[in-house]
Amino acid sequence: MRVSTVCVCVLSVACSLSAHADTVWLKNGDRLTGRIVLLDRGKLLLETDYANTITLNIKKISTLESKQPLLVKLDTFTSESSKALRPAPEGSVTLINGDTPKTIALTDIKQLMMPKPIIKDLRWEGTVSFSADYKNNESNVEDYDLDISTELSHGLWRHALDTEYDYETKNDAKKTERFEASYALDRFITEQWFWKNKAKYINDHIEDLRKQHTYGTGPGYQFWDDELGAFALSGLVNHNKFEFSSGNTQSFNSGTASWDYNRYIGGKVFEVYTKGEFGMPFTSDIDYTLDSEAGLRYKLNSWAALTLKAEWDKVSSQYGDLNDRRYLFGVGVGW
Repeated sequence: MRVSTVCVCVLSVACSLSAHADTVWLKNGDRLTGRIVLLDRGKLLLETDYANTITLNIKKISTLESKQPLLVKLDTFTSESSKALRPAPEGSVTLINGDTPKTIALTDIKQLMMPKPIIKDLRWEGTVSFSADYKNNESNVEDYDLDISTELSHGLWRHALDTEYDYETKNDAKKTERFEASYALDRFITEQWFWKNKAKYINDHIEDLRKQHTYGTGPGYQFWDDELGAFALSGLVNHNKFEFSSGNTQSFNSGTASWDYNRYIGGKVFEVYTKGEFGMPFTSDIDYTLDSEAGLRYKLNSWAALTLKAEWDKVSSQYGDLNDRRYLFGVGVGW
């Protein structure tokens, strides 16, 4: 009797869980269940308990069903709130919101996501990573690096904040102490073109080039930005101020080309990324500037990851040079 009761309870819980799962019907007749994470740029991200997160082409989907509230964006400027999704004829879905259901073509949906409080189309993601390296042989070397990167998007606006602090000693003598922070504000003009404004500050206590202040503005192009990654290029016109250890200061204008790329592979287990900028100053005193980073993240679970990255910072000028290459391994968290 007890066994029967337990079986009934287990089946009831299973049915309850499945009742709250989202359902995707494919045009080939297959049916998939899980949780709709995001629909963006023709790709639907479905989180399942049997195959992690899978990507589906919207053109291969017949219809959808969901009981969770979702924000439906039909274009860059128009969005609708839906309390639920109901199946509809092939290639369409019905939005339930009040007494007037609305059926639309799946291909007309530019983006589908869970609404956030206050700002419904808010997307906030970021990473915090810490790296440490200690070598005790002929030279005692200790190297610590803290890196925080976060991005917040809502409507036509995107905010990005990056900070990094690096401290290294060799035989108890300070070899590196460097702090870098940047803030960028993007305003999208179309779904892919945007205008970027960026401020950047670098303070290096060791190198000839001690402080860098940069303020820039210019156009950018977003090739893609979804749950599987993003890729954007931008070109800025900047005003720079450099301060050197000799006491010399140099103010000048420059043009920079910057990139920001990341991509998840292996069911979002691995993430490869690279970002940076290459600058050409409009002065003969400084040849060029380079600030670049590339790395790999391996996700241990939904929030923790191992990180491996390489950095290369270089400035060539008549007042002093900077040429710093570093390779770091550490742990981090993401959201």
